[in-house]
Amino acid sequence: MHLILFIVFAGFCLAGAVNLLMQTHPINSALSLIVVMTSLAVLYLLLGAEFLAVAQVIVYAGAIMVLFTFVVMLLNAGREERTLGSRAAMVVGFPAVVALLAVAATVILHTQGLGTAAMRDGITSTQELSTVLFTKLLLPFEVTSVLILIAILGAVALARPGDGERTPSE
Repeated sequence: MHLILFIVFAGFCLAGAVNLLMQTHPINSALSLIVVMTSLAVLYLLLGAEFLAVAQVIVYAGAIMVLFTFVVMLLNAGREERTLGSRAAMVVGFPAVVALLAVAATVILHTQGLGTAAMRDGITSTQELSTVLFTKLLLPFEVTSVLILIAILGAVALARPGDGERTPSE
């Protein structure tokens, strides 16, 4: 069952990443990145890292992606003009990707005994992790929140209409 869930969510993660690169509209790209981050959270959950999975959803798929979406919408990024891409990417890029995928598939199929993943004995509990985070690492934790606030204020200041200077006619 774990293998099936891993394959399904790894597929979602890869599909979201490819869709992220193929989208032309920034909002659709941000939504694809949310799919990638949520799929990664499920993969962490399958590995037994519950705290990391919850942090992935809350911090990345939640807060950071809301910030990205807010900034994209605030900047009013419209539809980008469509290009056909470079000729070099068409001639070299696609065959190179196909060759790399073929080599990876060959190595995976011919490898005997891939081994098993096992958790080590000294698992850190969420209580121990939070004690360290809010005692020894409190200052970096708070500085990070202030930096995110400054980034939001900078985005709002940059997105304001006009250059901020008043003309004599006003």
